[in-house]
Amino acid sequence: MVNVILLGPPGAGKGTQAKRLEESRGMVQLSTGDMLREAKTSGSEMGRRAAEVMDRGELVTDEIVIGLIREKLQSPAAGGFIFDGFPRTLKQADALGELLAQMGQGLDAVIEMQVDDAALVARITGRYSCGACGAVYHDDTKPTKVEGVCDVCGSTDLRRRADDTAEALSKRLMEYYKKTSPLIGYYYAKGQLSSVDGLAEMDAVSAAIAKVLDKRG
Repeated sequence: MVNVILLGPPGAGKGTQAKRLEESRGMVQLSTGDMLREAKTSGSEMGRRAAEVMDRGELVTDEIVIGLIREKLQSPAAGGFIFDGFPRTLKQADALGELLAQMGQGLDAVIEMQVDDAALVARITGRYSCGACGAVYHDDTKPTKVEGVCDVCGSTDLRRRADDTAEALSKRLMEYYKKTSPLIGYYYAKGQLSSVDGLAEMDAVSAAIAKVLDKRG
């Protein structure tokens, strides 16, 4: 069993790699966004508290998020857990460390998916997908064979996310670096940090992550 944190800016591919780890190693992805969505219908005490806060349009506190993570950690996961999107701050990192210790678990690896900002902006702003079947394309690396027509289902409903613009992405990157960058030094000092090239081919990134986990697990 291995517990790992995936760090990296928006668009670095953390979600994709987390899904691959779930499939290849039987790990469970703990995404803050997914947990908060589930909380609304979970029926648990912590889920009810989270739902009430969100219904008021307020930000969910660290205490509630840690409570939701505690609930998840109590469910068996043969391969371990992947923390995606949490922690984001040093305070949250301390709280997660304390929670894992209380539950007799540890953090085996923190993997930073390093990206070049300019290359990341080009990768994200070029993305579009089919609204009918979900197939994903890119202006430069994977355009449709026929312009404006999905290769898979033939639909002409091709869409771009509203926040996949250079301006919006620059804001998200700035927010990430401001809040999350200190975690790089925090986990480096603890000897837990490893880095992989987040802009490499998907299979190469997966292989680099597997190598880190095999060494640490």
